[in-house]
Amino acid sequence: MDELGALFHGFAVVLSPLNLGLMIVGIVLGVLIGVLPGLGGANGVAILLPLTFSMSPTSAIIMLSCIYWGALFGGAITSILFNIPGEPWSVATTFDGYPMAQNGQAGKALAAAFTSSFVGAFIAVVMITFLAPLVAKFALKFGPPEFFAVYLLTFCSFVGMGKGSPFKILASMAIGFALAAVGMDTVTGQLRLTFGIPDLMRGFDFLIAVIGLFGIGEILLSMEEGLKFSGKTAKLNPRVVLETWKELPRYWVTSLRSAAVGIWMGVTPGGATPASFMSYGLAKKMSRDGAKFGTGQVEGVVAPETAAHAAGTSALLPMLALGIPGSPTAAVLLGGLLIWGLQPGPLLFVEQKDFVWGLIASMYLGNIAGLLIVLTTVPLFAAILRVPFSIIAPVIIVICAIGAYTVHTAMLDVWLMLGFGVIGYVFKKLDYPLAPLVLALVLGDKAEDSFRQAMLVSQGDLAIMWSNLLVGSITGLALLLLLWPLLSRAWAGVRRPKRIELNREQPVD
Repeated sequence: MDELGALFHGFAVVLSPLNLGLMIVGIVLGVLIGVLPGLGGANGVAILLPLTFSMSPTSAIIMLSCIYWGALFGGAITSILFNIPGEPWSVATTFDGYPMAQNGQAGKALAAAFTSSFVGAFIAVVMITFLAPLVAKFALKFGPPEFFAVYLLTFCSFVGMGKGSPFKILASMAIGFALAAVGMDTVTGQLRLTFGIPDLMRGFDFLIAVIGLFGIGEILLSMEEGLKFSGKTAKLNPRVVLETWKELPRYWVTSLRSAAVGIWMGVTPGGATPASFMSYGLAKKMSRDGAKFGTGQVEGVVAPETAAHAAGTSALLPMLALGIPGSPTAAVLLGGLLIWGLQPGPLLFVEQKDFVWGLIASMYLGNIAGLLIVLTTVPLFAAILRVPFSIIAPVIIVICAIGAYTVHTAMLDVWLMLGFGVIGYVFKKLDYPLAPLVLALVLGDKAEDSFRQAMLVSQGDLAIMWSNLLVGSITGLALLLLLWPLLSRAWAGVRRPKRIELNREQPVD
């Protein structure tokens, strides 16, 4: 019941005229970002983060989180109408959303996508409301070894559960650790890797890095691909929405299953993209109409959209309770918290109740506002895609440059941003993931501090990482995830000969 009282206090914080206005602005900007291919939740939040420097932390996080919700909603519009995923997690939505649009059911597909997104986010927010304080209370018992073990678990989770080559993930993470080490050593006060350049004493600001890596990198890639938009138009009227809402309860099992998958993938660093693909695959396998998936099934839109929103929302739980982001966007928001002078983690629930519960209340209201806005403004946002990309791209680059310059009012930051943009472009061309680099850049120094504090306490004895059941189990799980790619390959190698033997024993008639 304490949670409900705190939540109502959060609603009182959000419903002030200023915060309500910022929430609406955030949703509209987020939908715009989600609609534009090449941007995305993490990119949009990173680019617009400097705008919040003059706001109170509560107002700033409400606006930025609503940009995130808006981007989650907006990604479905281009997926369904243009077969262009505005966001990576919207790729699975194109499988059945675009065929529905081609069959003249664009309005129905959009209504199903938006409503499913809302349902997924709502279930995840309810989970955060009641679970986050419990996780935070539990985390209050943490010391330096436990915190380092949790950081280690986060890094290793990206290796064990991330998609793609584990070596590329490790390489990306190693670059992030190297960048995080630049500047002043917080323990000894010595300068590291500054090469005599005074401006590098403050290290690489994560904001400069994410604006370049995500924003400029994506723009360079989009310019190379020369996007040409062509798609279907859609009219969403109340009759179509009501008819779709009457049909959606039929897929309640799919919704609940997809929300569960999304929440799990959000709390672990799996993220919204694998959650959407996993939910689509499960729905296709378990549905009675699974064979028709890919031809324009409503259920094929419901599953990925529910999972993506549930994952995107629940990714904020480990960020708030433990100070560990569950997604690239959460990593950017975590950096924002540090800039505003807030320390994410268990004490945040004690010292900054207005902030935490204002954010959680804004998740409820932001998703309701987002649903209403996207249902009423689809034609407007779809029309934006008719604007030539040659006009949109320079505007975005200028916004990125202004955002980078305002961090320290230094031109060096603009050049660094462009340098990071080239790195981001090269990473994408070579299929190296960016999220591990950003994660290591944001958390690298914190993990280092925790590890060195733990070593000081234990006088250099690594056995402190197994000194009690809690830290030992977290460290053990982390090492298991780190070695999981090797173990899974070894297990697959052991199982393969058995299948051959089985085939020999059971000859086919």
